[in-house]
Amino acid sequence: MLKEYSKIIKLSIIFILLIIIYLPTFIWMIARFDAPDTYYSHGYLVPLISLALIYLKRDKLKVLKKDTSSLGLILIIASLALYVITLILDIGFMGGISFLITLTGLSFYLGGVNFTKEIWFPLFFLIFMVPLPRILVIHISFKMKLLAAKAGTFLINKLGIMASCNGSIIHLPNTVLTVGSPCSGLRSLIALLGLGTLFAYMADLPKAKKYLLFLVSIPLAFIGNILRITLLLWVAYKYGSETATGKFHDYSGYAIFVFTLLGLIGVNKLLQWKKKK
Repeated sequence: MLKEYSKIIKLSIIFILLIIIYLPTFIWMIARFDAPDTYYSHGYLVPLISLALIYLKRDKLKVLKKDTSSLGLILIIASLALYVITLILDIGFMGGISFLITLTGLSFYLGGVNFTKEIWFPLFFLIFMVPLPRILVIHISFKMKLLAAKAGTFLINKLGIMASCNGSIIHLPNTVLTVGSPCSGLRSLIALLGLGTLFAYMADLPKAKKYLLFLVSIPLAFIGNILRITLLLWVAYKYGSETATGKFHDYSGYAIFVFTLLGLIGVNKLLQWKKKK
């Protein structure tokens, strides 16, 4: 009993120290989660999902023999050194990466190799809560915005509605629609990559087919966003740009997730069917 209490106290101290040390990084991440037009509103869910995945493995983890790996200490020292540099240079993204490396190092040091192997995915999944650097987000979002505008214009023309594209501005016969950064598809791509990764991990498939299922989530996210832009153009043509950019704009964003989720379920079923054959 005393040994259990000692372990709990030890873990509690480590937990409190982690919070104190990485408090600037946590503050930075929360600010990015709550920012207007954020790409990381899903960030709060990621650690909860990781904890849930570890909880599901609790029985298996209890019977594992715990040992200490020197690799863990090396990772902790290296990640803390990296963290000092990120604080000096004020690089929030690298601070988040340092936190993940520190967690991995603690897993090796306190639990050992087998323990870390068992929880590698929950640890890896935490990468989806670390916001990318703003300059990278702006660059990728701009490229994706132009691509989405061109693809949406092409499809709406195929539907018989004449439109022309000038950068991210799409001219319809009766109105103009601008594809802004929120419509670039980057927000949905980031969130759906996390969803695809989780879905592939939990799918009852061989490892190679799990990777394939994950990769499918990328084109599904792109296709879903292009279809959304096309639908917004059609609504703008029929009912005006105010209707297209109002509540319909927000609801169509949720539809992308439904589209991608259904697509992943369909591909998963197809891969399982091939497995049975």
